[in-house]
Amino acid sequence: MTPATDTTTTDDSPAPLPHRHLGHPVEGATDAEVAAHTTTARARLELLVVGFAALAVSLTQALLIPVLATLPVILDTSASNVEWLLTSTLLVGAVAVPLFGRLGDMYGKRRMMLVALTMLVVGSLITCFTSDIAVLIVGRAIQGASMATIPLGISLLSATLPRERVGAAVAVISAMLGVGGALALPVASLIAEHADFHALFWITAVGGAVATVAVVLVVPEAPTHSGGRLDLVGAVLLSATLVTLLLPLAQTAAWGWGSARVVGLLSVSAVLVVVFGWSQTRIREPLVDLVALRRRPIVLTNLTSILFGFALFASMIGTAGYVQAPEATGYGFGSSILVSGLVMLPSGLMMLFFAPVAAQLIRRRGAPQTLALGAGIVALSWVVRIAFTDSIWWVLAGGVVLGIGTGIGYAAMPTLINEHTPVHELAAANGLNTLARSIGTTLASAVGGSILAASTVSLGGFELPSLAAYRELFVLCVAASTVASVLALTIPRERAAAEQ
Repeated sequence: MTPATDTTTTDDSPAPLPHRHLGHPVEGATDAEVAAHTTTARARLELLVVGFAALAVSLTQALLIPVLATLPVILDTSASNVEWLLTSTLLVGAVAVPLFGRLGDMYGKRRMMLVALTMLVVGSLITCFTSDIAVLIVGRAIQGASMATIPLGISLLSATLPRERVGAAVAVISAMLGVGGALALPVASLIAEHADFHALFWITAVGGAVATVAVVLVVPEAPTHSGGRLDLVGAVLLSATLVTLLLPLAQTAAWGWGSARVVGLLSVSAVLVVVFGWSQTRIREPLVDLVALRRRPIVLTNLTSILFGFALFASMIGTAGYVQAPEATGYGFGSSILVSGLVMLPSGLMMLFFAPVAAQLIRRRGAPQTLALGAGIVALSWVVRIAFTDSIWWVLAGGVVLGIGTGIGYAAMPTLINEHTPVHELAAANGLNTLARSIGTTLASAVGGSILAASTVSLGGFELPSLAAYRELFVLCVAASTVASVLALTIPRERAAAEQ
């Protein structure tokens, strides 16, 4: 397939580079042409800025988890209403990620990244100044749109950095999806013990504002973008499909798997998938290029991403409560919220440390083998959690191994997407891959919550998950990681000539 060569620019965009596929992974420019705008120090600064922006955004997803149980009393509302503080962010983020990705390919990746970061600041400021649950949900929903920052950042750095720096840069930004979640829990736990929950939103507001200014001052726009018109029909259909898929999964704990709402919405989602696919084959400029999306390497990478997302998020729901449970449960350690958050901190640090290591592995062994290795290490981490339960140090060790595997695997995913996607659709493709990971985390929340609720022990009038329930969840994580590893090994290492 020959990539589009439209080099439409805007007034604030640099002059486009010649669109020749001579080795640069994204825009088709020569190494000299790409390097002309930057220096080694400048490239590092651009990575630092985009990495900070990605971290600020990823923090928003898990920052409320440690205080969620206390909010119904503080806000004088029901637990189901409080759950919407997470669900609204999830749903808007799921819609915004592929939509902003497509707009980034059309009108500029940096431009849409700034829009996404602005949404983070606006949403955070709304939540900073209110205790009204309805307004808080609106603010959190606006924050959700900022999730598009991460795939846009991956595509932007791929287009603007010298080739030798792209691999490590993409690895670091991709890892931020996991790093932010791992760092959010101890940070939020510490703040929750000493300050009002609004302080959590001030963190994202200030972080988002600093990131926005830094991107404006430091990061250049990608040299080319395609222009064109947005497929509004496809955008509406995709949004409806994602909402009807993710909403029932997010609400299974409250509604039940067999409820009419869950079954009905999932059925509607299945129908909408078919309608959306049909529409994309009938529209001249579709929102999603199904020809590119259904290529075997892309399909396998996205399936692997769903499984990876499942195994990673299960560590959050399978660690905090596990560590905080009383020793009388037979597995818990009676730890505080802060300690349970600190137990997960090394996992996030390992993700960050091993992301650039993964870039070297990709260069030597190829992205498919690197992805398979990461998934295999993740499976090993869950074997550790299943086999050893007598010490909190085993929980910590399992988290460290999980972080290593996730850092390696998450680095390989966007590399595979970049290798097998037409250059004019990179941001949209990375957005869909990020969405795949999000679907995996939502599945983990739904399935994991059901498993932990199905087998319990009674202590002091309270029902807590049993050790058998946790082990059942961990076995599913081993299975998901193992299947992900096998799928990764079937992905072709090199892009076919027909795709270049």
